[in-house]
Amino acid sequence: MPTMAVRSQIPTEPSPAAATATSRAVPVQPTPEPARGSQEERDLAPQGQGKDDKHDDRDRDTPKFPHPKLRLEIRDLDHPGAVKFLGAVNASTLLSDAVKNVQRLLYKSAADKHTTCPPTRSVTVILRDMGGVAYTTGTDLDPDHKEIHFSLSYIAAHIPSTPPSRLPAEITGVLTHELVHCYQWDAHGSAPGGLIEGIADWVRLNCDLSPPHWKRGNVKIDDPWDKGYQHTAYFLQFLESRYGEGTVRRINEALRSTREYEASELWVSVLGKEVEELWGEYCESISDVDGKASARELATE
Repeated sequence: MPTMAVRSQIPTEPSPAAATATSRAVPVQPTPEPARGSQEERDLAPQGQGKDDKHDDRDRDTPKFPHPKLRLEIRDLDHPGAVKFLGAVNASTLLSDAVKNVQRLLYKSAADKHTTCPPTRSVTVILRDMGGVAYTTGTDLDPDHKEIHFSLSYIAAHIPSTPPSRLPAEITGVLTHELVHCYQWDAHGSAPGGLIEGIADWVRLNCDLSPPHWKRGNVKIDDPWDKGYQHTAYFLQFLESRYGEGTVRRINEALRSTREYEASELWVSVLGKEVEELWGEYCESISDVDGKASARELATE
């Protein structure tokens, strides 16, 4: 089975150092299930589904993506970033839902015969005092176990400028981006880093988690298509719109079956065109939109 060599580092300005304290791990505990036959269970049961009702077994028979073991480790509970994190999100719900979103967007369903979801067995999110924002890596155990390192300094020092109402979305957006790296293919580590980061931000974009500062921008034909992050994410979004839902899934799947990335071979096999031609179509579409917007502005003057 192909393996993934995931590498990711969201760039930012170095965050200020924070005081260190004794490391303590906080396990993510699932919400307990109500006891069988309890009043709580009866209250939660959908109306019309009593013990004598016939149940539809189709959901039970539908293949489901394997859910990884999720762990949270906070290495300094007294750090201001840890306080902000724990006050803003429910880590158990956030991570579980984010994994499902990543699987849905990159692989659609476990029954889809055209995509292959990697066998990621566990993901450990480690909140610690470090520079940068976040990065994802494999573990010494094996590549199917992942670690996401998320900077407490970033949460404490950079997120204060974020309105409180956006704090959960910013944290969720960063972790969703990093979870993509736990589940995407990368042509055995040979794919352009800009494409890998662009796919991760494309997932974030389609989860409605893009931060306010993301802008499509005034792209030019001479700009590199694989600049990465939101720059490439908007390009991929254009391809998804122009060539149909599932285009990014097909690109990701091609990166699974490709042992050594070769641009012409991959893009022509997926979309029938060289990536430079596709980038030209994207730039032209933006020029058309901007031109129409300028015409409307002139008409209203």
